[in-house]
Amino acid sequence: MTQTKTRKIKTTRLKVRPIRKNSISDDIVQQIISLISSGDLKAGQRLPSERDLCVKFAASRTSLREALRCLSIMGVLTARAGEGTSVAMDGVKFMETVLQWRMSTELHDIEDLMEVRIALEGIAAASAAENGKEADLKRLQDLVAKMEVSVNDAKRFAALDLDFHLSLAKASNNKLIHDLITVIRGQLERGVAKVLQLPKAMPLSVEEHKAILQAVFARQPEEARAAMQAHLNTATLRYRAAKNKLHSPEESSHLKAAGKS
Repeated sequence: MTQTKTRKIKTTRLKVRPIRKNSISDDIVQQIISLISSGDLKAGQRLPSERDLCVKFAASRTSLREALRCLSIMGVLTARAGEGTSVAMDGVKFMETVLQWRMSTELHDIEDLMEVRIALEGIAAASAAENGKEADLKRLQDLVAKMEVSVNDAKRFAALDLDFHLSLAKASNNKLIHDLITVIRGQLERGVAKVLQLPKAMPLSVEEHKAILQAVFARQPEEARAAMQAHLNTATLRYRAAKNKLHSPEESSHLKAAGKS
């Protein structure tokens, strides 16, 4: 007589509550995100079957699938044929999706975004000076050299400028800062293009990038932070000048004091 061994599959126990009828799929989305935030669901962990989830949430399969599809699009979950649905290993896509959506649906003044960027990129520059690998610093050096020979090509200069700032954020070895800077910088492209229309904006920007690079290479975190913040503060003044077409007396005095007018 042949004995058949039954393989026991360990199931994930989740602390969930039945869903309110007025917003079923939204409520499922919120509960799953809360479970991930609390650590009850961890990166890479597989969710129970759809049947089990429907029972736990007291929801229909249609509502559950709508919620899971939404979370997959956001990058919170990963669904693979034959493997089921699991928590994504990397939350970058989720964060980028949420931030990009919020920035696209709300009015954000470029100068407000620049203030946030000044704070974040100041930290990034200091961290790059302290923790950056030699290969990362060499890349920054190459980018500044390319910027210097591209001062008559605004489109290429803007692309190199973007690459420099994102590469510096990467060199900081702080992935969260890198991701935040990436999202914010994407919202500032029109402002950057406007700034580069000003006379001497690109040559002056090269000198500012050189100052940042010098402090990073010298492994001087505070000097790197100050150089980055000075560069972005001046970029903000340039944006105002470009936006208004003319320098106000106050802005002109600020630019002259910084040696940039």
